[in-house]
Amino acid sequence: MAAGVAEFSNYRADPWRRLYRTLDTTLSVVFGSRESSRAASERLRRVHERVSGTDDRGERYRALDPELLLWVHATLIDTSLTMYSRYVQELTAAELERYYEEMKTLGEAYSIPRDAMPDDYAAFRRYWDSMLRDGLRVTETTRDVADAVLRPDLTVLAWPAMELLRMVTVGTLPRELRDDLALPWGPTRDRALAGSQVAIRRLMPLLPALVRRFPKARSGALR
Repeated sequence: MAAGVAEFSNYRADPWRRLYRTLDTTLSVVFGSRESSRAASERLRRVHERVSGTDDRGERYRALDPELLLWVHATLIDTSLTMYSRYVQELTAAELERYYEEMKTLGEAYSIPRDAMPDDYAAFRRYWDSMLRDGLRVTETTRDVADAVLRPDLTVLAWPAMELLRMVTVGTLPRELRDDLALPWGPTRDRALAGSQVAIRRLMPLLPALVRRFPKARSGALR
């Protein structure tokens, strides 16, 4: 997927607008009305229809390939669960199963056939582990995308916030991928990450929903 991102995305020139578009589409699909959710899904499919090319090994790719879409979807699932368990609370086995089952609907909205997705949460974890072990390949394009995400052009005032985001991003990556990307990590950063988790877990319940939830999430909850 890195080849498609590099060729068709402006991730270096305008990373924040790209992030906003991604979040806006996802939130529209998940929390929008039936009509707006369907419209966002169709827009996403039209965008992906134009994305195809050749990677660094000369192999053809297309964004609507179910295997590629499934991996992107899997990263969203794993990241959401990782961040929630670390910064909000642990989920029970039943809650994990329910979350994964509901995410299948989101996967279908992303054009992934339901029968292409792992059957249940345990099968998803096996798929995830197998991809980390045998399915990923770090290329120079991958490293460039990672560098753009972790070191965007910022004003001096935004530097402390970016340092925190960088620590959380690197610290919550699977260790195998962090090593493959040669991202520095160690006991000091590990302690800082653990400290951020404790602080945010204590702060989160004190924040009003207006701060804790995206506007579209609040609207969806009200519906």
